[in-house]
Amino acid sequence: MKFNFFVLFFFFLIISCDKQASNSSKKVVMEKIEENAELRHVVLFKFKESSSSVDIETLEIAFKELCSKISEIKDFEWGTNNSPENINKGFTHCFLLTFHSEKDRDNYLPHPEHVKFGNLLKPHLEDVLVLDYWVN
Repeated sequence: MKFNFFVLFFFFLIISCDKQASNSSKKVVMEKIEENAELRHVVLFKFKESSSSVDIETLEIAFKELCSKISEIKDFEWGTNNSPENINKGFTHCFLLTFHSEKDRDNYLPHPEHVKFGNLLKPHLEDVLVLDYWVN
């Protein structure tokens, strides 16, 4: 009987230690993921037909300049649609911003320079689509 008790005791002790080690390694992996995490902020624009190419180019430049004005933006790229599928629903411009945290993104949204850009954009904007996602 004593033998069975000790066997069971050591069995549960080993399982317990194994779970703690497993949880510890998961925590380390999660910390590494968070250190290298990238939150993407995708913005698609459909401009009004009344907006000229000069208006749109001015907006492209203004959006690009946000990177130098808002430190929370870690990376930025953009381009215009060139898909042959013709299912862009009138959206022509894609801007992709990268943040390291939701806090950084949340600080960017009400930032005075972002608000200023939004006010410049509004008269020319027919529609906008925004998606945020964590990079997998």
